Amino acid sequence: MKIWLVLVVLFGIAGCGGSESSGETTNNESDATEPVIGEKEPETERPQSNRLLPTTPVDLDIRCDNAPAGSKVWTECETTNFARTLEAPVEQLSTPFLRRFVDQSLINLGEFAERSIADPSWLLSLSLNESLFPLSLTLNSPVTPLCATYGLPCTGDPFRYREAEGPDGRLFYETEADVTDVVFYDRQCARLSGKMWIPKGASANNKVPTIVITNGSVQAPQTAYTWAAQELVRAGYAVLTYDPRGQGRSDLFTPLLQQGGNLNPRVFWEGQVDAIDFFRSTPDKPYPHRESCEESGAASALAFNPEWFRFDHSRLGIAGHSLGAIGVSVVQGYGAPGAEPWPGLIDEENPVDAVVAWDSLITPSGDGLTTASNLQLPAPLYDVLLLAITQGTLPNFAPRVPAMSFFADYGFAPLPYLTPPDPEGGKVAFNAWRSAGVPVYALGFQGTTHFDFSLLPLFPASSWCPDVAAKACVGGWGRPSITHYTVAWFDRWLKEPEEAGYANADFRLIDDARIGGADRMSFHYHSARSYPDRSGVQQECGNIRAGCLE
Repeated sequence: MKIWLVLVVLFGIAGCGGSESSGETTNNESDATEPVIGEKEPETERPQSNRLLPTTPVDLDIRCDNAPAGSKVWTECETTNFARTLEAPVEQLSTPFLRRFVDQSLINLGEFAERSIADPSWLLSLSLNESLFPLSLTLNSPVTPLCATYGLPCTGDPFRYREAEGPDGRLFYETEADVTDVVFYDRQCARLSGKMWIPKGASANNKVPTIVITNGSVQAPQTAYTWAAQELVRAGYAVLTYDPRGQGRSDLFTPLLQQGGNLNPRVFWEGQVDAIDFFRSTPDKPYPHRESCEESGAASALAFNPEWFRFDHSRLGIAGHSLGAIGVSVVQGYGAPGAEPWPGLIDEENPVDAVVAWDSLITPSGDGLTTASNLQLPAPLYDVLLLAITQGTLPNFAPRVPAMSFFADYGFAPLPYLTPPDPEGGKVAFNAWRSAGVPVYALGFQGTTHFDFSLLPLFPASSWCPDVAAKACVGGWGRPSITHYTVAWFDRWLKEPEEAGYANADFRLIDDARIGGADRMSFHYHSARSYPDRSGVQQECGNIRAGCLE
């Protein structure tokens, strides 16, 4: 699913439909500096009205939105738009980026080797219970699962590591977050590697809401989503990232050689439920799969979440990318009317309160996967592709909780459009949620690809590291906006009064005039929203770039 193709196009033609500025900051990428966790935040200036109204962009260029198919204007717009897919790989050829990238890649390779020496069971595991698992071969190696070393492109943003200087590197780990490596089992006794990211200020007396992030498939380890973990920590959330079975530094197979990764897409929803169970486990409610797996002779893992006492377990959001986005679509919907019951073992009912799907949310029938639909395939071929991705194993689920669905202009194999795509193509799942009366938001940004959500160096994506003078990736095109709306959506549904991000969450979601708002939203596909703000007023808009004041 993560196969990519870069097509080199000549560009330099004047762009349409957005600001060329890419000077947004990366450190705490919400609009204002966040106060200490739990401290009341300052009010953001907002329009004076009896109701909260969307801001209106000034002089928004909509020539690209309205250009006739095949016209000179449309061709220029598409050429310039598609050229954005090359911004990231070109800017990452700079010497400062490459130096930090290579250094961190080698560090990660060394850590992989050290782990294998310290615990050989990551390569070969012999079971003591011959009746169940006479021989357990994980088949893990430096190349299996793909990205096991976290080296080369699997490094992710190289400035977001403890070894890096700068605000997203050493300073973040020393002053902003406690980051803990964890290992836990999935339901079939494969070991899953993860990290818990917790704000320094979180404690038993100052508990914080929680987020679980699920990777995309194949070449998308948890390191590709450090950007999201860090910005959510800065917004006051405890975060669990992890590698599903068959990915990154988790086991490739179970002790009985059951596959993970793309060959078994169920691990992106079943394993996600297991990750939620582990994240919510405590000494009084230990993680249930640990005892059963260790009784069978599997290698050791944690009995419960060691940081459980710092979390507000009544507030849980989930985010996922690609197959992980399919996973969050499924997981949020367990327990809805007509859906399968919640399969977790810690909670009796589904504990998920809000969802963000990075490319993208899907409907219960499997429709709406934008990474496939923006290939402009005929319906029968779309069905074949979806079947190949999910293997026909989707459980019964339904829209249940507020969901934000991101789409990209271009998929995992970026190709320029020869004719305009269906402008409603990014709203298939949106329409399903809206019809069910469940809050929903769908949005995408010009020139973005499937890899704007998983920061893999040298992969085609819009700019995400244009300036490293501060020893951090500062600025960019799509990713700062993705961060802004991701955090604002979780703040809208998970934050409580007096907490940072609560008071202005609704305004941030409808501040269409902000740089990185409507000006950068896709002109190919309509961004839309349908949800009640905290005053109870419905924020309804079917095409944000066309205006939302009616």
